[in-house]
Amino acid sequence: MNLVNTRKILMRRQQAGVSLVEVLIVVAIMAMIAGGVSFAILPRMAEARVKTAKQGAQEIRKAVQLWQIENGGDCPTVSQLKKDGVLDKAGASDDPWGKTFQVKCTDGEVYVSSSGPDAKKGTEDDIEVPGRAKDDEEE
Repeated sequence: MNLVNTRKILMRRQQAGVSLVEVLIVVAIMAMIAGGVSFAILPRMAEARVKTAKQGAQEIRKAVQLWQIENGGDCPTVSQLKKDGVLDKAGASDDPWGKTFQVKCTDGEVYVSSSGPDAKKGTEDDIEVPGRAKDDEEE
């Protein structure tokens, strides 16, 4: 009887550990899951940044229009809006890519733009509020 109990104890000790192969299999499965999740999420993050940039540009455009009503018809800069308190100091003065929004006032219209993800002016991914004519046609 003592021999049977000893064998059971020895078998439990041998089964208590995890082999290196089992650990590697679990790590490989976790890596595949993480890769699949990042493959699905990264494009969504890029879309979210574009939407955030459009919302930030609209906020600045409204601040410029308010500033013009209060201070005359000049076109303020983003730093001037912050200094005068029209735009919150913690507000969206930079686009999601870290560049300052550009403000342009022509013919009574206020345009706020960002150079977009590639940080180059005059390319397809530029963001402008209100949108360009071709953007309006696509929507």
